[in-house]
Amino acid sequence: MPEALIIQRPATTTARSQELLLLFHGVGSNAQDLEPLGRLLAQQRPHAWVVSVQAPLATEGGRGWQWFSVMGITEANRPARIVEAMPRFIETVTYWQRQAEADAASTTLVGFSQGSIMALEATQQGRTLAGRVVAIAGRFAQAPRRAPPDTVLHLMQGNQDRVMPMALAIAATATLQSLGARVTLDEFPGLGHGVDARVLHRIAERLDEDARSERSA
Repeated sequence: MPEALIIQRPATTTARSQELLLLFHGVGSNAQDLEPLGRLLAQQRPHAWVVSVQAPLATEGGRGWQWFSVMGITEANRPARIVEAMPRFIETVTYWQRQAEADAASTTLVGFSQGSIMALEATQQGRTLAGRVVAIAGRFAQAPRRAPPDTVLHLMQGNQDRVMPMALAIAATATLQSLGARVTLDEFPGLGHGVDARVLHRIAERLDEDARSERSA
């Protein structure tokens, strides 16, 4: 398994499936970089496991980690690289689900940049891996092909992001809506390729909204 930082591990209960939040960083980063986000989520969800996962591959420059190489990446070859990386990503999620005694419905994947790409593309694999995906400054490798029936997708995007342009998030949202998916898109004016306090606050709000919806269902 890739290395990971366990930010919060509550006492195990057999009464119901534990809530699990898995965080996935961007290329060239590491598990510690998402610790501030994880700490905030842990404060607001004291009964949840919160784990920041480190991607398994060292970058070519030796600084940070990645799920797939971005050296020479193009629109044409990106999907194949993600297909190659996906089994390990799915294995990582299921490993932590076993550790936390969490089912897919109780799992939230929170990704930034390349971490978002992996989490979003996991929803296109024909199985339900998580009940919620929060994609910060991310994208699909190609246009969404299916509406994940049991997964809510929350896209978070800065409108000044030059790495993952806002247009990609808008197009993906429109396609997902046309497929019948449950999806939201939050735009953050002036934000580039990063995370600020507004994003952190909005993630917490979206997860609270999901929890209220699930309780009333």
